[in-house]
Amino acid sequence: MPEKIPDELNDAQTAQMARLLASTPVVGELGQLFANAGHELYLVGGPVRDALLGVLQHDLDFTTSARPDDIEKLLRGWTKAVWDIGKDFGTIGAKKKSQGGEWQIEITTFRADIYRSDSRKPEVNFGDNIADDLIRRDFTVNAMAYDVAKNRFVDPYGGLADLASCVLRTPFTAERSFSDDPLRMMRAARFASQLQFTVAPDVQQAMTEMADRIEIISAERIRDELCKLLLTDHPRPGLNLLVNTGLADRVLPELSQLRQTQDEHKRHKDVYQHSLIVLDQAIELEKARGHQPDLVLRVASLLHDIGKPATRVFEEDGTVSFHHHDIVGAKLARKRLKALRFSSDDTKAICQLIEQHLRFHGYGEGQWSDSAVRRYVRDAGDQLERLHILTRSDCTTRNQRKAARLRAAYDDLEKRIGVLAEQEELDSMRPDLDGEQIMQILGLKPSREVGEAYKYLLNLRIDEGPLGEAQATQRLLQWWQQRSTQTAN
Repeated sequence: MPEKIPDELNDAQTAQMARLLASTPVVGELGQLFANAGHELYLVGGPVRDALLGVLQHDLDFTTSARPDDIEKLLRGWTKAVWDIGKDFGTIGAKKKSQGGEWQIEITTFRADIYRSDSRKPEVNFGDNIADDLIRRDFTVNAMAYDVAKNRFVDPYGGLADLASCVLRTPFTAERSFSDDPLRMMRAARFASQLQFTVAPDVQQAMTEMADRIEIISAERIRDELCKLLLTDHPRPGLNLLVNTGLADRVLPELSQLRQTQDEHKRHKDVYQHSLIVLDQAIELEKARGHQPDLVLRVASLLHDIGKPATRVFEEDGTVSFHHHDIVGAKLARKRLKALRFSSDDTKAICQLIEQHLRFHGYGEGQWSDSAVRRYVRDAGDQLERLHILTRSDCTTRNQRKAARLRAAYDDLEKRIGVLAEQEELDSMRPDLDGEQIMQILGLKPSREVGEAYKYLLNLRIDEGPLGEAQATQRLLQWWQQRSTQTAN
């Protein structure tokens, strides 16, 4: 870090930024707006980094010498879409349509925040210059700025060199940076995956030595960073970094514990590495099937075997078993996801996938009946497509013959599901009689007995396919008579 912080002017980078921003009038308009009011305004952080990589997203972050009230006043004279993201934190948001696109804008007063040792939230302090603001940012590649009014590229901490070297360093010492904001350790893992950068040795060492400091960060913020990491194209480097530094022990211990299931005698596959391969393969299939990055699928893929450490048993014949690891894993996942404040819908879907990821096994050995296929579809419900991808991705054997056999078996299962779906409308599988018809036929009012009758007819529908109203009525009356006789006895 230089002893004196200069405003470095790099002609080549300034020219590159100017060319890119020329097609983005909103940036120049904002620069002039703030300059006319006597304030500095800088494009900063990720947008500068991405612009130097040749891409400018529609989300723009700025920092300014103006205080929050002044920011809001200036923006309201420029666009109608302005809102207070958090004046206490110095940030005002806005939207602006320009040249057929819509720009999402956040402008924050120069910051000089610190974390106290026992605090989960930063103590917000406003700064008065760009150099002090940049030195408090997470990594040098995010500590570059562009003065949009004066056309200056500002890089006091060597971010451009680190960008070219694909390395993550901190503007301050790593210890000071992570002490100020421990969440930066999670961001290091995320950027290692997102940018495919190497973490500098001193940064990784500080992450290892200070891993326990992540415990002062709220579960919601940790969850958000973990989700961003998992939604990158290549999550593996970041996940390895979390595990190797001990951060995963604090935020996702079930992942770290998979390494404890490694078997030096090679009696079963490395569960940790297997889980990463499953995640990689799920992402490949996700793309191949035309899906957007799917958090539910990716979390389920990563955690699908977390029940194995608790269920591993060495059998007398030398083999290893993990009986019911699917059920145990779903329970462990539910507890962890709740602690990380995942939504109830995502938690339910993830745990369902973990619990059902073994359901396919055995299909290749013997042909399932149509009723078994219907039950598979029925139990998967709206998670069927994700279950397809997870089950296929769970094949990591190096035995090419076995892998081909498993792929062929699942191809056959999906084909049968498609045929049955076309014939029987599996996606909306219901009994041949609804609740109103059941009550009319049996002379019942809404009650537990109606629910039992509905369940009986649904099971018939699954086992035998569509019966038609007449036959369903006949079978319902037979069931009701048998039930009444058994009750009377």
